[in-house]
Amino acid sequence: MRVDAADYNRAVTLYTRTGDTGETSLFDGTRVAKSAARVDAYGAVDELGAWIGLVRADVEDASLDERLAHIQRDLFALGSRLADPSRLVASRHAKALVAPADVERLERWIDEADAELPPLRSFILAGGTRAGAGLHVARTVCRRAERRVVSLGPEAVEPLLVVYLNRLSDLLFVLARLANARAGAAEQEW
Repeated sequence: MRVDAADYNRAVTLYTRTGDTGETSLFDGTRVAKSAARVDAYGAVDELGAWIGLVRADVEDASLDERLAHIQRDLFALGSRLADPSRLVASRHAKALVAPADVERLERWIDEADAELPPLRSFILAGGTRAGAGLHVARTVCRRAERRVVSLGPEAVEPLLVVYLNRLSDLLFVLARLANARAGAAEQEW
């Protein structure tokens, strides 16, 4: 059978009409309500990725932008894992892998950013530059996503996904501080 190159470049229809009844499909083909806890969890992860994209629009620091882009790719992988309760995706797609090395990378980035900052002596108010304030928002969305993922229960989710989100929220906090410090925006203590 001859395969035409046009078959590989066929336009994807944005609307499928398969969700018109309030259901969606998970990666294994299972149909679930769009209000299902699993859909809510990966939806919160998707929202977090979108917030990080919004922050990137205001980031002028190339190294920070590069890290945020890497995090967005990680979040796509994490969301795909959540949409795959049968755990079939990771074995077929390397880019869907979330590994301990990803958490270690986040920890390294936290340590590097924290080394540039004055010690934290009290709570601070979210704000500062647009990028800094946006990273604070992303941090709170990350915490919400973490809560939604945890609510699925330990048997339903790979434990590493929870660890990744927990560490990511810490990183987003320190990156908010870093973005503000590099821009000369003073932190406001509570």
